[in-house]
Amino acid sequence: MEQYQSQRYQPIENHGVIGDLHTVALVGLNGSIDWLCLPSFDAPSVFASLLDAEKGGFFRIAPVAENVRAKQLYWPDTNVLITRFFTEDGVAELTDFMPVGGIADTSTKHQLVRRLSVVRGAMRFRLECFPAFDYAREDHATDIRPDGVVFTSSKLRLGLSASPEVTEVPPATGATSGRTGVQAEFEVRECGTETFVLQELPEDTGTCGISLGADSGAEVFESTVAYWRNWIAHSTYTGRWREMVNRSALTLKLLTYAPTGAIVAAPTTSLPEGIGGERNWDYRYTWIRDAAFTVYGLMRIGFTEEAEAFMRWVEARCHELNPDGSLQIMYGIDGRHELTEETLDHLDGYAGSKPVRVGNGAWDQLQLDIYGELLDSVYLFNKHGTPISYDFWIQLRRLINWIADNWERTDEGVWEVRGGQRHFTYSKLMAWVALDRGIRLADKRSFPADRERWMTTRDTIFERIMAEGWSESRQAFVQSFGSDSLDASNLMMPLVFFVSPGDPRMLSTLDETLKTPGEGGLVANGLTFRYNVEESPDGLSGEEGTFNICSFWLVEALTRAGRHDRRYLEEARLMFEKMLGYANHVGLFAEETGPTGEHLGNFPQAFTHLALISAAYNLDRALG
Repeated sequence: MEQYQSQRYQPIENHGVIGDLHTVALVGLNGSIDWLCLPSFDAPSVFASLLDAEKGGFFRIAPVAENVRAKQLYWPDTNVLITRFFTEDGVAELTDFMPVGGIADTSTKHQLVRRLSVVRGAMRFRLECFPAFDYAREDHATDIRPDGVVFTSSKLRLGLSASPEVTEVPPATGATSGRTGVQAEFEVRECGTETFVLQELPEDTGTCGISLGADSGAEVFESTVAYWRNWIAHSTYTGRWREMVNRSALTLKLLTYAPTGAIVAAPTTSLPEGIGGERNWDYRYTWIRDAAFTVYGLMRIGFTEEAEAFMRWVEARCHELNPDGSLQIMYGIDGRHELTEETLDHLDGYAGSKPVRVGNGAWDQLQLDIYGELLDSVYLFNKHGTPISYDFWIQLRRLINWIADNWERTDEGVWEVRGGQRHFTYSKLMAWVALDRGIRLADKRSFPADRERWMTTRDTIFERIMAEGWSESRQAFVQSFGSDSLDASNLMMPLVFFVSPGDPRMLSTLDETLKTPGEGGLVANGLTFRYNVEESPDGLSGEEGTFNICSFWLVEALTRAGRHDRRYLEEARLMFEKMLGYANHVGLFAEETGPTGEHLGNFPQAFTHLALISAAYNLDRALG
């Protein structure tokens, strides 16, 4: 149990997440919704106190008492979140969820339901709702009505249905500078329940929308629970760590944009990779490189429909190639191409971490690795899912020809560095994968292809990596051609079948990576850095935490090496168990883990949970 009532910024890990397959809300242990964008993941925020405690806006329901202790948990096998409050006066539960898949009333668009009940004693509560539309850039009108309140901005109207009488708080005394909000104090006695519904209103109907009483609120709750339980029941994973794998799957489903099947990298923007630093990015978009990991991870545990929906989204992007036949590294969840980056200088950033960014300036970077990840995902989907069409193959052939023509170029690499282009080893590795999978696909399906050219280019790339991506002095594969710096992305080599897991060069790379940063390695207490920022500057100032996905990559590389040497398998299991211990209280991971175990970066991170599923699947199979 934790006590966080007085903190200005909740730790990133002190949040659970709920959603409706269009957007999500982050709910803090203190009962505050600190992040919500409507009507979609990448829409402007309504609540963003996570990025500015004063101006960002929030919606909080919590006990009035001092010394409140709190716990959070998910209703089993669902994305329905419960925050339990403990005070001297009693025990209460706040149940938060967003109705999914036709459960919400048809007269509304998006709903957020908060059901408050007291299970012991009698408690007084305070409700505070302070929207801050358009990233706190737009004012709004506040209209209190008999059944609640309506907040109206130029582009969005929200209704808050509430039975306790709310009062308007003017800007001078409100918690959100310059914008009105409402608050209420009320008592709930043992076995009593109050239901609050925040919903997007399509037009001015003269009411706050649909007010859910005890009976209808219970019905919507039960329907939502049934939806999530029916969905997770399709999981075929029965191995060790089933609870964590299912939580990761449920999280990935939350990060899915239902209209297109795209999966966002994370539902937040600008949560810092280092507190007070500038490594703050907008992850509310879909990266092509996630395709391979998404398709592999979802299909491995039985979620073929989600894999198919995402592959349809990928195929659509392949029909929108650039004039030269190349592909962007990322797109909007609706498929849009331009993701122009801007900074919101009026927001202070999480705990003073500026700048706050919306959009992502890396959208037009050159990152050669995406072609390998894309072709690998298509190859896996064709093999384990649905055979691809000839029309899809025509576009893929253009991409393979493009990478055959361009693999020798420098690029910004998988980590999207902003310090200049280089010959990154991982980029060359994935160019090899693109050609290799293209050849395999053509042979498997007897598709027309320039096989001889592709094979010659593939073999040339292999030789170049072995000659220039390998350091004799380090006895390891290195970050870029001619360098001596390690990079965790090279742990993917055995995972994509570039080298055998027991190849002496790979085993030596593993041994070097497992050393501490002080010894020249990348691992500290079982956690893995993506590279050493001092050895290999990336054009950005400040430090960052260990990358969770890299830790899971290392687990998987060790697992595969364990088939040749048992000690690697033992190391893999210990490292995996340690990593699970760094999840937050409800099983969620951010992008990074900081030096004292704190979560850093955008949250929750799809890539991390995909890597967890893959590592758990393969480690369980190896141990079995």
